[in-house]
Formats: sequence, structure tokens, C-alpha cells
Amino acid sequence: MENILSGFQLRNVNFKNEILAGLTVAMTMIPESLSFAILAGLSPLTGLYAAFLMGIVTAVFGGRPGMVSGGAGATVVVLIALASSHGVQYLFGAVILAGIIQILVGTFKLGKFVRLIPQPVMYGFLNGLAVIIFMAQVAQFKVVKEGISTWMEGSALLIMAGLTAVTVIIVLVFPKITKAVPSSLVAIIIVFALVYFFNIDTKKVIDIASVSGSLPSFHIPEIPLSMDTLKIIFPYSIVMAGVGLIESLLTLNMVDEITNTKGKSDKEAVAQGIANITNGFFGGMGGCAMVAQTLVNIGAGARTRISAIVGALTILFIILFGGSVIEQIPMAALVGVMMMVAITTFEWASFRIITKMPKSDIFVGVLVAIVTVVLHNLALAVLIGVIISALVFSWDSAKRIRARKSVDESGNKVYEIYGPLFFGSTTAFLEKFDIANDPENIIIDFKESRVVDMSAIETLNKITEKYKAQNKHVVLKHLSPDCIQLLNNAHGFIEVNIQEDPTYKVMPK
Repeated sequence: MENILSGFQLRNVNFKNEILAGLTVAMTMIPESLSFAILAGLSPLTGLYAAFLMGIVTAVFGGRPGMVSGGAGATVVVLIALASSHGVQYLFGAVILAGIIQILVGTFKLGKFVRLIPQPVMYGFLNGLAVIIFMAQVAQFKVVKEGISTWMEGSALLIMAGLTAVTVIIVLVFPKITKAVPSSLVAIIIVFALVYFFNIDTKKVIDIASVSGSLPSFHIPEIPLSMDTLKIIFPYSIVMAGVGLIESLLTLNMVDEITNTKGKSDKEAVAQGIANITNGFFGGMGGCAMVAQTLVNIGAGARTRISAIVGALTILFIILFGGSVIEQIPMAALVGVMMMVAITTFEWASFRIITKMPKSDIFVGVLVAIVTVVLHNLALAVLIGVIISALVFSWDSAKRIRARKSVDESGNKVYEIYGPLFFGSTTAFLEKFDIANDPENIIIDFKESRVVDMSAIETLNKITEKYKAQNKHVVLKHLSPDCIQLLNNAHGFIEVNIQEDPTYKVMPK
């Protein structure tokens, strides 16, 4: 409990900024939650419940003050096929199981592996996400006529575009007047007032769905507790858990960079899991951290958990009492705010440094962005980027292995190895040796190298066997303790002569 309370940072808090930021976040989250719920074939309230439950649980228990979670589309899209083929009760079951998986990830401290995501992947992720956010707003310029979605025309299009432009202008200009109130909230209020007082006919939140309802109630998903059920929901749960964690931990890292503070990835993973389990038992569609709303929150000056709690409670209040007012907010106001979020999310700096980046990094960044935009699968995009980056790194490291050859005063052939010996460099390592022409005793010096994996051990076995076949003797020198441990673990699998060196103290790397 003490750890939870310490996260609220109540000293030197700008409560005005926190409260106003929370209100703004709630305004931008409602239409998105409704849209994704409808997209998944769910009740609109299922999306709003997810926004409230994810928001309140992660705000209290999460590892990153200032972050906002809700019914994110990235996780909901994963479950569309499950909901359509087996029903919403199976979806709730999958959300609960995904939450359990996320708690296990946090408990076993696996969240730290998000550090392995390279910067080009982050650039691609954010740029692709910015495009998705922007294009989702462009889609709001469509209306449904006779069951068919078509683009607005005539005055409807002009009014929508004009109000969106007014919103964007206010968001850009108002901070130059004062930063006491979030410009995005001011823009929403002004455009709402224009439409209300001048009786302007334009698309509103009510045109998407109703936001009025009751408190979420506890219920156990009505699904059989059997292995067959587990076989159905487990694939969806594991993907949802992965997508949710990747997006949440990437968002956590992004906020870390913006605020120059440090969040707790494992604590956030546990909080995401608790929130999704709560969703499954209280009728929410599940979710994860929401990058756009988090950026709105941080941009409005929020730095503590208070803003996210205010945002979640605002959504609950709207569900219970304020639906009729929120339903009248023009979509143009929300579209304009989110378009500005997309523009600020885009890493424009990546264009400035593109000429200074390696071609492989440019390729990775562009590929991640394309996969994110085309497939709307953030987890897959990041995974592809990490794999390609790892392969490029392995290839570059493999090319760096070198061997300086000399003969010591005793007539021994000495090979001084530079660079890591691992699966990618083993072929180049073997090519360094002149087995046929080397003298009887050979010393392989690893002072500037390191034996990394089992492929390296197997390679050492091969080289010693080749020398042994020529009746020659191999000695390994300057192995660090962890390298020696690897070779000890391979006892019985490999026979080498490790010469203890009394002069050098090689520290573990």
C-alpha cells in the first residue's frame, strides 16, 4: 500500500493541470472506445467499461504515473474473430486469461526485455502509429447511408472540415496565449459552443453510439471450464497479452523519455494484467496503454496518477449521468484534437538524422512503420523490427572477429583473437587457423575476445580435434570466468586445455 501511495507524488503537484488533463483525456477516449467496440461487434458500453476499468486500475497500481490505459484497438482487433465465431462470453474469458499471462510476465520480471527494442524500431513504431491515428480520424469523415459507409459530400463535408480546422488552429494558437488550460480541452469546448449556439448540423458522438448506461456489474463468463475452451481462447489470449504488453511498455518508455523519469515495467505489466482480469469479470472488452491519450495527458501537463484517475472517473460519470451532454460533442472537435496528437506523435527528427543513420536502421524503421500501418498489428511490427535488428547486429559482429598471429620465444604459434566468438562468427574464426603448417604447440589467446554460446564451444571442439588429428596441442588463454563456466558446463562434450594465467585478472563482462 505504501508503494501505491508513494506513486501519487502529492507534493508540488499542479492539481489544476492534472484535473484538466484528465477531463481532456476522457473526451478523446470516449469516441475511440466506442468505435473499437462497434468494430468488434460489441455493445458500445463494453468499450466504455473497458476505458473506465483499465484507466482506474492501471492508474492506481501501474508502474508509470502519467500513462493512460483504456479499451485500445490494438488488443481488441486481436479478439474480433473470437467474438464473431464463439460469442462475447468467450471474449471475456480470453481477456481474463490474457490478464493472468500479463501478471506472470510482470511477476517473473520479464518486462525488462523491452529494453532490447532498438531506437529505429521505436521510430518506426511511433511513425506508423501516428499514421494510424491520423487515418482513423480521416475515417470520421464518412457517414453510413442505408448500411453503406460513404464519404461526406457537399455542406456536410465543408462543415466537418471547417470545424476540424478551427479545432486545429485553437490547439496550435491557444498555448501562445496561455498554458493555464490545456488547449485541446479549450478547442473541444469552443467548437461545442459554436455548434450548440449556432445550431450547426454536423456529425456528433451520438451518431456513433449512445454513451449512457449503468455501473458495470460482476459476472463470471458463461463458458465451459474445460480443455476445449482453453484450446479455443488460449491462442487469442497469448497474442492479446503480447500485443498489450508491447504497446504498454513502449508507451512507458516513451513517457520516460518525455518526462526524463523512470517507470517500472514489471509493475506496469502486473497492473495491466489485473486491469484485464477486472475487465473480463465486469463486462469490459480489455485493453492496454493508449499512446495517443497518454500524449494528450502528458502534453496537458499531467505528471502523476491523478489525471488518469480523473479521466477514468469522468468516463464513469458520463456513463451514469452525463451521456446526454457528451453525445452532443461534435466529432470534428475530437477529430481535430486527435489529428494534432498524430502530428506530434510522428518522429519528425527521424527525417533530420536519416542521412546519418546506417542503411540497415533506415530499412528497419521504414519496415516497422509500414507493417504497423498496413496490418495494424503493433506487436508483429515490433517483433519483425527486433528480429531484423538482431540479425543485422549478429552479421556486423560476426565480421569483426580477427586473429593476430605470432610465434613466441618458445616457438609456440599464438593466435590473439579479437571480437566475440558466437554462432555468427564461428565460420570466420575457423578460417583464421593454418592447421597443416602450425607447429606442435598452439596458443589461442582470448584476452580481447569472449566465448559466448554453445556454437562457440562446438567450434572450439572442432578446432582442437583438427589439431589433435595432426598430433598438435592446443592451449586456451585468458578466458574470463563466465567463458570458463561455459566450458565447464560442456565437460564431457569438449576436451580443451585451459591454461591458467597468473598475471592477468580478466573481469567478467
